[in-house]
Amino acid sequence: MAFIDLKEVSKQYGSRRVLANINLAVEEGEFVCIVGASASGKTTLMKIVAGLVAPDGGSVTIGGQAINGFPRFASIVFQNYSLLPWFSALENVRLGVESAFPDWPAAKQKEQAKRYLDLVGLGNAHLKRPGQLSGGMRQRVAIARAFAVEPRVLFLDEPFGALDALTRATVQQELARLCDEQKPRATVLMITNSVDEAILLSDRILALGRRVSGKDAATLSKAAPVTLARPRAADLLMHDEGAVRVRAQVTDLLTSGASKNRTGRRVTAVVATAAPVEVCPE
Repeated sequence: MAFIDLKEVSKQYGSRRVLANINLAVEEGEFVCIVGASASGKTTLMKIVAGLVAPDGGSVTIGGQAINGFPRFASIVFQNYSLLPWFSALENVRLGVESAFPDWPAAKQKEQAKRYLDLVGLGNAHLKRPGQLSGGMRQRVAIARAFAVEPRVLFLDEPFGALDALTRATVQQELARLCDEQKPRATVLMITNSVDEAILLSDRILALGRRVSGKDAATLSKAAPVTLARPRAADLLMHDEGAVRVRAQVTDLLTSGASKNRTGRRVTAVVATAAPVEVCPE
């Protein structure tokens, strides 16, 4: 059995079917991206896998256990940072550590928080509050908090969507580095509307969309494997032959499963990053 295992998951809000027959298997330590257009059901799917929303049908298990609420061994990073504005960066991270390791002495919790803030390049910003930090720095605090709890599973809900292109590229690299350095490596499920971002970070990519044939509910495509060497660099992906093939495959999955918007017009579910992307050899 896969570490994260979804079988025939469906979700409906009122008369609107959002998801239907979702099957997904993610192996332990794997980084899987789900791409799709806005309002395609990506966040709903993420919330179901994370135990924040119950499905109407089907099953979700992580590590062989049925999910009932957010797992204690997991962490999540949202697009909007989700930091407490009256606490410093250090205290925001320490609160996460305290929740994960309540038996640790306060000094050890604080050292853990400091360590992960240092790892994301915020060694000089421990005492600054979120309002004193840029958007990129705030998202680094959120990423530090997510990794400081030493999660077995990491959920990423469009974590770079609110950042400008240059900041986005920098924070993407910070995330990729932390994932590669974590031992044991966390299992990561990320949703995004950027194909290039998915190629940069993931091991496999799946597309979520509604069929043009008129189905109301979104379904998942087959997976496109990403076997490019790590570390990957965003300024190389545009011309790397392997990256070009993956991009074409994912684009085809998205357009063949394209959805209709509320006016009935066909929409393609592809949004690329503003900066060109490439892969460099190890």
